[in-house]
Amino acid sequence: MSASPTVSPPRLLAFAGSLRSGSYNRRLIPVLAEGARAAGAQVELIELRDYALPVYDGDIEAEAMPQNARRLQELMAQHDGLLISTPEYNGSMPALVKNTLDWISRPLPDGRSGTTLFADKVAGIVSASPGPLGGLRSLLVLRDALAKLGLIVVPQQVAVGQAGDKLHDYGELSDERQREAVHRVGAAVVRHLRVQGAAA
Repeated sequence: MSASPTVSPPRLLAFAGSLRSGSYNRRLIPVLAEGARAAGAQVELIELRDYALPVYDGDIEAEAMPQNARRLQELMAQHDGLLISTPEYNGSMPALVKNTLDWISRPLPDGRSGTTLFADKVAGIVSASPGPLGGLRSLLVLRDALAKLGLIVVPQQVAVGQAGDKLHDYGELSDERQREAVHRVGAAVVRHLRVQGAAA
C-alpha cells in the first residue's frame, strides 16, 4: 500500500493596514496569524513600514517600478493567500491598504498583469477600532476590493470594537469570545485552501 502524498502547509502573507506604532490593528494581526498557524498554515507576518511606497503614480511607474513594489509582488507570488487587519478611516479602508494592493497589481517584469498574483487565492480579514462597530465598514470595502482583484474572501470576519479596552499589546486580545472568532477566520482560510487543493 503506497503512502499518502505529503501535503504542503498553506502559506499565508499577513499584514496590518496601519503604520502607527500603537495601532490596534498591528496588535490584532498576530491573533489572526495565530489562528491560521494553529490550523496548520505557515504565516509570514510583515510590517508595511518595511515596504514604504509612494502614492501610486503612473509617471513613477513609467520611470522605474519601486523596488518595494517588486518585493511585495514577489512575496505575493510565494504565498497562497492573505491575512489582513485593517483600520477604518472615514467609513472606508485606509489609503495604505489600497495603495499597497494597487502597487502589487501593477504589471510584472515578464509583462503579465500583477492581478494574476491574486487570482483564486484566499483571504481572511478582520478589523479593530476604538468605536463600537470595530471598523466594520472598512471590512465591507476591503472585501469588495479583494474580490475585484480575484481573491476569494472567506465569509467569516471579525470587527473588534472598543479596541482600547481589549487589545493591550501585540497578539493580546482579552475578549476570549472575540479571540476565538478571530482564530476561526484564520482557520477558515486554511480550510478553504485545503479544500481547494484537494479539488485541484
